[in-house]
Amino acid sequence: MKLSLGMILALCLAGLQFLAITVVVFSSFLTSERALLKHAHELLSDVGTNTIEHSRGFLRPAKGAVELATRLAENRVVASEDFNQLEKLLFQQLQIAPQFAGIFYGDEAGNFVYVMRSGGPGPFRTKFVRWDGGARTTDLIWRDNEYRIVEETPEPVDTYDPRKRPWYKAAKSELTSIWTDPYIFFTSQTPGITAATPVFGDDNVLRGVVGVDIGIEAISEFLSRLNIGESGHALILNRNGDVIAHPDQDLIRKENADGSFSFVNISEIDDPVAKAAFGNLGLGADISIDHEVISRFLYDGASYVSIVMPMISEELPWTIAVYAPEADFTGEIRNNRATNIWIAAAVALITGGVGLLLANYIHKPVRAFAVRAALVSQGEVSESEPLPKTYEELERANETLVQAIAERRKSEAEYGRTFDLASRGMAQIQARTGRFIRVNTKLADMLGYGEDEILNLSVHDISHPDDPVAAVFFEDCTGGSEYVHEKRYRRKDGSVIWVSENVIVIRDDARNPLHAVVTVDDITERKAADQKIRQLSQDLNHSARVNVMGQMATSLAHELNQPLLAISQNMDTALYLLDDNAGTEGEFKEILQETDRHAHRAGDIIKALRGFVKKEGVEKAEFDFAELMEQTLHLLRPDAKENGIAIQTVTDDLEPVYGSRVQIAQVLVNLLRNAIEAIATGDGNGGLITVRARNTETGIEISVTDSGLGIADGADPFEQFHTTKKEGMGLGLSICRTIVEAHLGKIWYQRDERGHSQFCFTLPALSPKTATCPPDDLNA
Repeated sequence: MKLSLGMILALCLAGLQFLAITVVVFSSFLTSERALLKHAHELLSDVGTNTIEHSRGFLRPAKGAVELATRLAENRVVASEDFNQLEKLLFQQLQIAPQFAGIFYGDEAGNFVYVMRSGGPGPFRTKFVRWDGGARTTDLIWRDNEYRIVEETPEPVDTYDPRKRPWYKAAKSELTSIWTDPYIFFTSQTPGITAATPVFGDDNVLRGVVGVDIGIEAISEFLSRLNIGESGHALILNRNGDVIAHPDQDLIRKENADGSFSFVNISEIDDPVAKAAFGNLGLGADISIDHEVISRFLYDGASYVSIVMPMISEELPWTIAVYAPEADFTGEIRNNRATNIWIAAAVALITGGVGLLLANYIHKPVRAFAVRAALVSQGEVSESEPLPKTYEELERANETLVQAIAERRKSEAEYGRTFDLASRGMAQIQARTGRFIRVNTKLADMLGYGEDEILNLSVHDISHPDDPVAAVFFEDCTGGSEYVHEKRYRRKDGSVIWVSENVIVIRDDARNPLHAVVTVDDITERKAADQKIRQLSQDLNHSARVNVMGQMATSLAHELNQPLLAISQNMDTALYLLDDNAGTEGEFKEILQETDRHAHRAGDIIKALRGFVKKEGVEKAEFDFAELMEQTLHLLRPDAKENGIAIQTVTDDLEPVYGSRVQIAQVLVNLLRNAIEAIATGDGNGGLITVRARNTETGIEISVTDSGLGIADGADPFEQFHTTKKEGMGLGLSICRTIVEAHLGKIWYQRDERGHSQFCFTLPALSPKTATCPPDDLNA
């Protein structure tokens, strides 16, 4: 269904009005909500601070209790066995200190005297536990303020043993005054803490423990009087996660199997909101919070705010936790938000009606123009009739559109002519499938197809199977928008041509590929020329090796004559011994072994010579560089010896090398030959060549150092056709650099610390172990 322009304007006006009012309402709501939540956080923080200060009020009585317990421990009446006197002493002390809940003494035999405040029948109650000859008696006595007995009754079922209580165990273990963690008193079943001090006899042996109980139920009463929103609560946690104070005191204790009571842990308290807010605090070994932690959480669909305060002090390791529903602070403005939204909707409806009238007024000239245009097209109205008021604006818009269409058609025509008449092969190819959409004559002729024939093919059909195809021509295409390749195409007659292919991907606004424009250049002739250059380079390298071997021929011949002469003499000796029957089996065996050794020596020299002169390609493989160096020195030691030059080698346990064994041998021979000639052209007194090879983090490094005259400063020894030798070609070091760089290594010239000439080169670490050198042409 199509909407009129007037209706669209009215809806837009009403919608914008509604949106603006809604944005204002929500902005005001969010600002107010943040302010109220900030106020809630501050309120919770103040509640926590007040609770901390109130709790610290118990610190002074606790310290007083320790001092009282200490004084009682020093009183000789306490250490005596006169329990009546002891009761009277404890009674007097309890009357003096109204802040204490009870004072008691328990000894090592299990005897116990406890004087505490009571709700009736008298204001004070004494509990006696006596052991006499293995028999236990428990008596309860209520007294008035004048120490007169109000009521007395036995308690035969009582099982209380002071020696098993935490205050007794702690004082006995520490042997000094202690405070206990909060716990539930056995007798009154109310929460509190105990200050206890050990009592020693004259022999310094522990007799018992005297203690003072301080009730902390008043803290829970204080918490119950706090107003935290409408339904917020504060509670106090001990460092072990036990809830020691809560507005509802019935929730903080639980009965144990032995009839005693203990605190409920926060992770198991029967306050689901507190458990949701702080239950994770009771799962660790110890609550450790050094700053205020404010958080928000959800429970039963409602949002809450909470705060956890840091521990009060080392003496009172208690943590204050407070929570309250967010609705207690933001509920009113949430209700106002709903009312404001309804007001916004009403305003939007009213403004929509006004907008409809305004839109109709704006749309009236346009509608009149449309009616006139229809009448003119039907011939019912003459073109000379007066035009609508807005006709000139519409006419200018129409002219602009017609001009844009004309420019686009012109551009398309120019592109089509450029595409068809281009001197390079061009094609428009469908993305993902690789099907040809349009091909110019140059590309069709290049491949030997007619323009109609090639439109039935795809880029996969003409690409050589071993060469890559741009990713855009696959179903799962991703990636960039331009690809440049050097690859092979298969022509219609089956022949192969080399091309440079430039692929530009055209994408829509969502970056999805639509089609690709491919520009192709035939580079077959260039590839053939590159191959000829590579062949010439190989021939030049081979020629250089043969030239070097020609220079070493004389010394090698002399070196070979020695093992051959030794072999001949050994054979003559053997024949002589055979003729005279004078030889023994041991002598013949020794002659044969020596002959075999000289034959192998001659064979090694010839093998190294053949391996160096042999014309090989660029096949690369793993090889042992130390073995290659030893074979190379076989070839060069005779020439060095003839010139009185010593060759010294220094090597590590070398890692394997990956590359062309023959080419690396050529580098070594060239460097060693240059070193020999540099020393030989000196004063003629001989010299020393040092060959070092060591492992590095990236491969191996080889250096050849000689004691010759060296190279003049500023000269580039690796420059092509540059030489200091009378009969040199100036190619040896240039070839060495080409070989080393082709193996991804570096070669350079320097002087060592003694000023001697030193040529160094590196070979990268073995990677991979088995592969061949890739062709020189690079196919992306």
